[in-house]
Parts: sequence; structure tokens; C-alpha cells
Amino acid sequence: MTVDPVRRLRSRAGTALFLRVAGPHGERSRHRIHHRPGPRWFAPDAAIRQVHGDASMFVGGLRSLLLQSLHPAAMAAVAEHSGYRADPWGRLSRTSTFLAVTVFGTAEDAQAAVDAVRTIHGRIRGTTAEGIAYAADDPDLLRWVHVAEIESFLDAHQRYGTHPLTPARADAYVAQAARIGRAMGAADVPETVADLHAAIASYRPVLRATPAALDAAAFLLREPPVPPALRLGYTALAQAAVASLPVWAVDGLGLAPVGRARGTAARWAGRQATRTVRWLLAGQDTAAAQAA
Repeated sequence: MTVDPVRRLRSRAGTALFLRVAGPHGERSRHRIHHRPGPRWFAPDAAIRQVHGDASMFVGGLRSLLLQSLHPAAMAAVAEHSGYRADPWGRLSRTSTFLAVTVFGTAEDAQAAVDAVRTIHGRIRGTTAEGIAYAADDPDLLRWVHVAEIESFLDAHQRYGTHPLTPARADAYVAQAARIGRAMGAADVPETVADLHAAIASYRPVLRATPAALDAAAFLLREPPVPPALRLGYTALAQAAVASLPVWAVDGLGLAPVGRARGTAARWAGRQATRTVRWLLAGQDTAAAQAA
């Protein structure tokens, strides 16, 4: 059967986007994650699978990076040890693979992924520009990284997800994500949305934009490492991420205030961008199916 040009273009563009995010071995990793037999940490209908399987994660991921950067120790560890500027796509693929393995993969593979990251964290030590010692495996620092991620993923899903969660499902999501946070070594991990917001608020006294945080924000928002063909879509996702940040985070990062008009435009752009990403990724196998 002949595949029409639109389906073929959709499939190719979706595959190219997927490989950008998942890395050159993404297809092989995806097959192992989703098709290897064995028990999983989370049931097929789990809220965490709904959230982490949606295109809104593209907005949530950018939001979480911006929010996390406001913790001086967390940002120092990223700036000094992650190499995000030299290999941004490599870092993205490692992060996306970790998220996919822990949520969708077998329990054995999920634990192996956690163990591998914890081994790396155990070697990361340093001192901030202000002379404050940090360690990547510090339970409180891991807690900050966890709550900033989960709050960002949930916020993005409620704004841009195909099916926003009910309050009960949102609490279930936070509780399920807590399993991963505890496995990573985070302390006092929240299990409800209310406790998640309280945890974010508890870090406010230590959050501030260091030069490294401002540099990371500029890299993500003004000089993103994306090819020209993806620049428009990336900009829409980034605008949506910034518009969803709390006012204190926008101010702290020195970003332009998000007024009513700008916020409305950013939300519209975010909806269009996530719909496009969702459509492209869903069409990866369409051409192959039509040709079969």
C-alpha cells in the first residue's frame, strides 16, 4: 500500500524529534523499556504513566530546569559537572531515558537505572562560588531536584496535557513519583499536591539566581542548541514554560514579567506546540503501518 506524502513526512519528522530527545539508540531503548517482560514499578493505569507519557513533558522539562537552577548548590553541581553546554542533547537523552525506564520499564531495569545514577552522584562533590560545599547525593538537595521536577511536570500536564488529572489523580501522581524520589535518596519526599507545594515554598529562603543560573537561563531561552527547523516550536515551548513559572522565579531569573497579554499568547503557543509534538510522535509508526 502506498503511503501518502503527509503521513510519510509526519513519520519522518516524528522520528527525528524522538531521536533528538531519546538519543541515537532511542529506538532500541524504547523497545526494551516497553516490551521487555517483567513486573513494573507502576501499573498501566497509573497517574505517573499518564503524565510522563504526554507531550506536556516538553514544557514541564524546560520549566523544571529553570526552577531547579535557582538553588545555588544544585546549579553549581550542574554547571561544574554535567557538561550541559558541551553536550546538551546527550544530557537530555540520558534524562529522558532515565524517566522512561523508571516509569515504564521493568522493575529490574528501573532499579538498575537508579543505582547507576546514584553511583555517579556519589562522585560529585564541590564548592559553590560562595564557598558552600555541596554533594550531589545530599538528601535535601535531591529533594529539591525531585520536587522542582514533579511540580513542573504536574503543572505542565494540568495546563497542556490531553487529559488533566482530577485532584485525586494529581495526589496519586505525586505519591507515585515519591517512590522514585526515595529510591534516589531524597529525604522527606511529599506524597500529596499540598505537601508538594509546601515543599517548594520551604526552599524559598535559599533560592536565588547565581551567575551560573542566569547563564543557564540565557542558554535555554536565548541561545538554545536546536537546529533552525525546530527553533519556532522550541521557542513556543520555552515561552509556555516561563509563563507557567511562579512570579518570584521569573523575577529571580531576571526574565521579562509575564503580563496578561503575554501570558495568554504563551499559553496559546504552548497548546499549539504540545499538540504538534503529540501529533508528530504519534505518527512515527503510521507510515510503516500503512505500508505493511
